[in-house]
Amino acid sequence: MVLSRFWLAIFISSIAFIVISLFTGNTYTIDYVLNGKKDEPVLISEKYIDQVPVFIRDSIKNAPDNTIIINRDEANADTTYVYKNKTVKIFSGVQKSDGLLPTCKSTLVDLILPLIAYLAFFCGLMELLIISGASGKLAKGLSPVFVKVFPSIPKNHPSISYMTLNFAANFLGLDSAATPFGLKAMESLQEINPEKDKASDAQIMFMCLHASGLTLIATSIIGYRAAAGATNPADVMLPCIITSFIGTIAAFLIVGIKQKINFKSASLVLGLMVMIAAIVGLLFYVNSLDLIGKNFFTSNLSGLILFAIIGFTLVFSLRHEKKFIAADTTVFDAFVVGANNGVKTGVTIFPYVLGMLVAISLFRNSGLFEIISHWIAFIFSNMGVSKEITDALPVAMLRPFSSAGSRGFLIDSMNTFGADSMTGRLSSIFQCSAESTFYVIAVYFGSVNIKNTRYALGTMLLVDVICVITAIFVASWFF
Repeated sequence: MVLSRFWLAIFISSIAFIVISLFTGNTYTIDYVLNGKKDEPVLISEKYIDQVPVFIRDSIKNAPDNTIIINRDEANADTTYVYKNKTVKIFSGVQKSDGLLPTCKSTLVDLILPLIAYLAFFCGLMELLIISGASGKLAKGLSPVFVKVFPSIPKNHPSISYMTLNFAANFLGLDSAATPFGLKAMESLQEINPEKDKASDAQIMFMCLHASGLTLIATSIIGYRAAAGATNPADVMLPCIITSFIGTIAAFLIVGIKQKINFKSASLVLGLMVMIAAIVGLLFYVNSLDLIGKNFFTSNLSGLILFAIIGFTLVFSLRHEKKFIAADTTVFDAFVVGANNGVKTGVTIFPYVLGMLVAISLFRNSGLFEIISHWIAFIFSNMGVSKEITDALPVAMLRPFSSAGSRGFLIDSMNTFGADSMTGRLSSIFQCSAESTFYVIAVYFGSVNIKNTRYALGTMLLVDVICVITAIFVASWFF
């Protein structure tokens, strides 16, 4: 219910703002909101040739293609004058994201189809893990900890192994693998959910822990920083780990208090201590490396772990081929069955993702997001917050809505202020310290047709705020 109303609020307020802007003269055309492409110039006015200043008129007539660009300033958008069919079209600024119709297309072509491919492959592997018995062994080994965090899950339940693989993939920055494992976990949890259209306690806990975004190797962030010319692209890795870890602990405590989990459980405390020890140990090892060593380690660890998972699955399946024969199938046929299930899951979640991304597209292109972000930055600046921090806030604000949108702000902030600036580094920490909340809600709950998400959305947004505040303190401390 909360998600539905929030979605309607974004949609209706964006449309209203677009229409008001058109009729008040603040916007010349709204075609770009429907048909425009990201980074295309925006038409802001149209005049007859004798209505433009003389020097522009003369420049247009002498310019190739009757097109001139003025105000060439790297810090600001250029203004372009195009003379065609007796009028001069004036373009200024660029579009923040794809329009409504291109978003519909790109959601299918650029997002859902690749996601279906990932789902097909990894769900095929999951089928092998299930039939071979590997997932059952993993669930049995981790049950003592998981039954404390998820008391409603039966001991040795298959969802435990799926959630473990999802957390591990997120931990290592393997987004393409994390989503299929997570969707499989949601499907497994849905099987023991007594109210099928309402999120269970276990599903909410899983979603909030997943969305807190605990990441050890922020491979993509390091890549963006390297491309932007950072002196040490990996210098934000430790702040990212600290921020995302605090976000994960916050999510666990908030949901745990709500669900009355026993935090004093010995197995739970032991599991937490083991995880902290592993993180600290790995950090000490990474910090002992030189710059080239760090770059080599961070760029290869995630890939090696993924190959290890795939290799283990295939070898374990081969060693337990008798189980496949007993199930009247083969290893390859089982993989195909799992892949087919992954394709069906991708088709199921498409409408949910489409609806959310179209609303976000309207929200950004309407100009409403920029107004809200500017006011928030203004309020923070009047509270004494430095400009270096307020300049990074758009990344934090857009991150819950759109990973691609916040990534665009991240790259822009590094290009504008420098990858080694406080703004560039803080933007990087914002980007890797949380998930795209609304996208995650749409995908995961949509995959199992849950309509009532209960307090999941509110908790995830609260964790986002905690991550933002933590990132500011950590960045100020380190840089």
